[in-house]
Amino acid sequence: MAEGLNRIDPLRLVDAWPAAQDGGEDVELSDEPALMIENPDGSVIVDFGPKGTSDEGDESDFFANLAGQIGDDELGRIAEELLRGVESDEMSRHEWLETRAEGIRLLGWQLKAPEGSVDNTSSLEGISRVDHPLLSEAVLRFQANARGELLPSDGPVKVRDDQQGAGRQGTSAAPPAAPPPPSRDQLAEALEADMNHYLTAVAKEYYPDTDRMLLYVGFGGCGIKKVYRCPLRRRPVSESVDVKDFIVSNAATDLASSGRFTQRVMMRRSMLRRMQIVGAYRDVSLASDPNPEPNAVDREVAETQGVSPIAQLPEDRDYTIYEVYAELDIPGFEHKVDGEPSGLAVPYVVTIEKDSRQVLAIRRNYDENDELCTVKVPFVKYPFVPGLGFYDIGLVHLLGNTTRALTAMWRIGIDAGMFANFPGFLYLSSALKKRDNHFRVPPGGGAPVESSAMDIRQAVMPLPYHETGPGFGALMADVAQTGQRVGGTAEVMVGEGRQDAPVGTTIALIEQATKVLDAVHKRLHTAQAEEFALLRDLFREDPSALIAHKKSELKAMGASDEVIIQALNDYELVPMADPNTPSHMHRVMKATAIKQLQAANPALYDAKKVDERILEMIGVNDPEELFAPPQAPQGPPQPSPDKSLEAQARLQQTTMQTQQRAASDALRYADSAKDRESKEKLAVMDLAKTLAIHPESEGLTQQFINHPPGGQIG
Repeated sequence: MAEGLNRIDPLRLVDAWPAAQDGGEDVELSDEPALMIENPDGSVIVDFGPKGTSDEGDESDFFANLAGQIGDDELGRIAEELLRGVESDEMSRHEWLETRAEGIRLLGWQLKAPEGSVDNTSSLEGISRVDHPLLSEAVLRFQANARGELLPSDGPVKVRDDQQGAGRQGTSAAPPAAPPPPSRDQLAEALEADMNHYLTAVAKEYYPDTDRMLLYVGFGGCGIKKVYRCPLRRRPVSESVDVKDFIVSNAATDLASSGRFTQRVMMRRSMLRRMQIVGAYRDVSLASDPNPEPNAVDREVAETQGVSPIAQLPEDRDYTIYEVYAELDIPGFEHKVDGEPSGLAVPYVVTIEKDSRQVLAIRRNYDENDELCTVKVPFVKYPFVPGLGFYDIGLVHLLGNTTRALTAMWRIGIDAGMFANFPGFLYLSSALKKRDNHFRVPPGGGAPVESSAMDIRQAVMPLPYHETGPGFGALMADVAQTGQRVGGTAEVMVGEGRQDAPVGTTIALIEQATKVLDAVHKRLHTAQAEEFALLRDLFREDPSALIAHKKSELKAMGASDEVIIQALNDYELVPMADPNTPSHMHRVMKATAIKQLQAANPALYDAKKVDERILEMIGVNDPEELFAPPQAPQGPPQPSPDKSLEAQARLQQTTMQTQQRAASDALRYADSAKDRESKEKLAVMDLAKTLAIHPESEGLTQQFINHPPGGQIG
């Protein structure tokens, strides 16, 4: 055992052991002796759950550290071979690193004072070094928008059930007195709540770390997430890896098809020692004076921050650890077919300390039951725009040259305006005693010339400085507008100030203006879904890590590890973000379109549900609290006492008018009936006369009597 390590009784330090950092749960002490680490400064580190520190590893564990079972000569050969490969991969991306370093300068995040004079004789200051913020604005806007969509405050995970209605797959032989098992919907809701609580409250590093990664995605073109079980934190972790520390040959297109990829880790001495104590690394002696070599990006970042890229004190310098994912054919651990070595190189993870060239760990990187030994990739790449190689295209590639041009235009305009007001000039040498032999005229300065005696106003000639004309300003505005359009920061003029602009037209204008960022958002959504899938695999291996916190809903409903594993198998963990809505502006316009459709066709929509959906879309929590409570149905309104007499009088007046109108109608009907009767009598008399004159018309008379014109004969 390493010097300075002692075993102590865990019960002796129960009172001194604090609550666990993750979730605040009390630590359950095992019966095994605790591990006490005595530091050189006299402090003590106590580990109540130590793992073996033997170099041999656990042979029963398929993923155990194999470095202790391999000879030193073979370990040296593996280290040299892999380090040569890593160096070759580093050289293949040299130009990419230089571009990234130049892009950091173009961000303009370093404060720059104006340059001094051209010569040493003048105290002139004012040559502008201002940088145009086009690239910086595009990067910051992208980061803010991506964070708002991918990292909502309530949690980034949503559970999708592709087997709805299939019933919960669990044991149904519970005793009658036991509570009923949770339904499928309850289990999905509890899983979603626990996952979001884990990523927001337990893994507190997830949100700030992902936020920082999104800055790298927009700026450099891609970000890397590593999903693994941390041996120190003892739980699944998803943390970002700066792309400058992720070394891949630029000839590769993706990680699955790459034969070798490496993560560079700058590790403190104490952290490296902890990894050796818990058994993650071999306990071997390393270089006492590490010598990290910063690349171009490291140097530019340090200069921007105003710090040194390398610590001044040797004891403060970090070790350079290479975690190499490569395919090896190691003697004694060969891939076999029918009991015979097949010669197939299988995936391993080899951890090497760069300066001492010591192998710290070798672990298998494929599933135990996989006969073809397919590589397991714990990394997820978040792309901005897919590039020609592994490293993608970012805003520094899209806007780098445009930002340079605008920076030059800004400096020309500022300097031209200053020198147009403070021009340089030539003057008589007799007017000023010559102090040196320099005759070069600096901007805004003067130089003596030989001339005969004359008026100084005739001997001085101002240099021809001119301000930039209107054409220069128009060109600069056009370049800036083009850059904003490419970078997605152009102001979208929707409706051109019209308040009644059709929502469909407005949405079309927004989508057309943000087409590039819309595609980027879909790529990020897919990458985050892959990240959650890797987290789900880790929780399937250790479901207790998901419910270790006090507010676990799965624990509250009594879900066993088997039930949690079954739920993780049945449900998909997907991002909460909508892949078809890349920004809040799109969401607001969609909500407005729904409301306009409901207003135009009120009979087809439930107004309350429409408002609930709109409030949820714009991010209002608990929209039910905003609605007025339903009112009880009431009968017809009763007239007030002071108005009852007036209403009764109006009713009597209306009744009298109705009766008068009915009597008048009756009189008119009676008069018309009398007129009709007299007319019928006259008709009969005329008919009788006709019969007396024409007896042959008797048949017609009988027909007239049977069917008189008025219906009767008086």
